[in-house]
Amino acid sequence: MGPEHGFRYGALSVPKAPPQTFLIKSEPGKYSWAQLERDKRTTWDGVRNFEARNTLRSMKVGDLCLFYHSNDGKDVVGIAKVLQEAYPDPTAPGEDWSAVDVGPLKALKAPVPLDVIKSDPELADIALIKRSRLSVVAISKQHFDYILKLGKTKL
Repeated sequence: MGPEHGFRYGALSVPKAPPQTFLIKSEPGKYSWAQLERDKRTTWDGVRNFEARNTLRSMKVGDLCLFYHSNDGKDVVGIAKVLQEAYPDPTAPGEDWSAVDVGPLKALKAPVPLDVIKSDPELADIALIKRSRLSVVAISKQHFDYILKLGKTKL
């Protein structure tokens, strides 16, 4: 079907899907939220779990990630945005691992501690608790929004 049928190539626009929501973890001694804010962009690499790798591969530009300080602090502290979709992890040449690039979007006004998350019935099935060993997890939009509310933060 061409212009003679009232159709112009490029005239149709596909509605953009809403961003997916994730949670990414980093030990603040290795790479902190403050460092991401200074750097403006980083490669999220070094993931060596197949489920977490596949989660990285599902990320699209514009998706949102809660940034969680693991081990020391144990708080959700910020919101990052996916800036580049999955590509071969530069720290694992010749292996089947992936990395994405993320940048800071906004710091939470109030960090949300793990003990608050664990004790809140609204978050009983969040992947941060259910899949606690993974450094990258998908989370529902409802959980994402609820943590922002606990962190006194609006996008």
